[in-house]
Amino acid sequence: MAGSRFGSFKSEKGDPAATAAQRRDPYEGLGVGRNATDQEIKSAFRRMALKYHPDKNGDDPVASDLFQEVTFSYNILSDPDKRRQYDTSGFEAIEADSQELELDLSSLNTVNTVFAALFSKLGVPIKTTVSATVLEEALNGSVMVSQLQLGNSVHRKVEKQSAHFYSVDITEKEAKMGLVCRVKSTERSKFKLLYFELEENGGLSLAFQEDSVKNGKVTSAGMYFLGFPVYRFEQNNPAAATKDPDSAFFKRLDSFQPCDINELKPGTHFFAVYGDNFFKSANYTIEVVCGESFPAEKEKLQSVEAKILTKRAELSKFETEYREVLAKFTEMTGRYTQEMQAIDELLKERNEIHASYTNNSPLKRSSSKSKAKSPSKWSKGEEEKNQRKEKKVKDQPTGGCRSADEDSNEKKTKERFPRKKWLNIPFKVDRKKPC
Repeated sequence: MAGSRFGSFKSEKGDPAATAAQRRDPYEGLGVGRNATDQEIKSAFRRMALKYHPDKNGDDPVASDLFQEVTFSYNILSDPDKRRQYDTSGFEAIEADSQELELDLSSLNTVNTVFAALFSKLGVPIKTTVSATVLEEALNGSVMVSQLQLGNSVHRKVEKQSAHFYSVDITEKEAKMGLVCRVKSTERSKFKLLYFELEENGGLSLAFQEDSVKNGKVTSAGMYFLGFPVYRFEQNNPAAATKDPDSAFFKRLDSFQPCDINELKPGTHFFAVYGDNFFKSANYTIEVVCGESFPAEKEKLQSVEAKILTKRAELSKFETEYREVLAKFTEMTGRYTQEMQAIDELLKERNEIHASYTNNSPLKRSSSKSKAKSPSKWSKGEEEKNQRKEKKVKDQPTGGCRSADEDSNEKKTKERFPRKKWLNIPFKVDRKKPC
């Protein structure tokens, strides 16, 4: 069934058959030695994947298990980091359940293709492989090949999970100067650039491939045969970078690996453009040029890649230093937080001790303050009554004779306090003549 076929590309927990297949030595699974080159590993995988592909073996469960085993082994050995981990610590160093396996979209039904497209849109990396049908037709020599001239561009549209094949003839001089094949899509279509080798029976076998990558408003892929090691670079997984940006940064250049082939021999060479979109065709432009016309670019490429290799070596040393400093910084920030909390607690305790130096409880002190601020009505009335009595006594005339000093004091008082008027009515003060 299509549904189970889709699930077979992902190892599941609790499946004894899948577990047994995973535990088999990947080198044994692909039939290569531990010192096998990347090209030998890739060629072995293509050959065995084509042999055991479900499309060629129907519902044969044995072939399906072998295909899953071959795919699983290849995903370990084709990744330099995973291969190094396996060689060092075995399966324990590899998260077997999260391996990114390659999917043949042509083998999926519509529902599963929709799910794969949805996951890809959400940023989940889904690697795709070339359709087994296309590879089988190429091996049988039944594909149509178009002649491509050096320096000429061809604009075409390839259907999904289909391929356009091209042949290029180069002389000995052109082979020595180098050859570059580039494909780009202004519509940002997803595609694969493939290189095939001619077999003895006249068929074509896939040697290696380059997946298109987005670069601004275009997607592009290229193969460079310039007589010196030219490196290929795969972008990091954005989801993994979000989870652990530090590790993603230090592993950013790990996928910077040399291409399988550095130069081509004189003769005929075969390229193909494979439509890798989920549902629609891919528009592209393919062009093959000779390196003789680009001497400055060739020199710059060699220089830049040498700098990248140096930077990759420096990153390894820098990561060790960074981890040590980061651990120390984390320790210091943790201690800083602890010291701050301890100081706050001590100051709080000190303030509470200071506030405890009193015989009055907080409740009594608050009551005393409220009484002082708001006197009773009785107290106010008594105060006003006493003030009126005092005033009356002062205003009451004395019955005896007044002395000259008293008259003088009274005169000074009048001068200091002029006669008051209320509504322009003068208030007269009764003057008592002295005896």
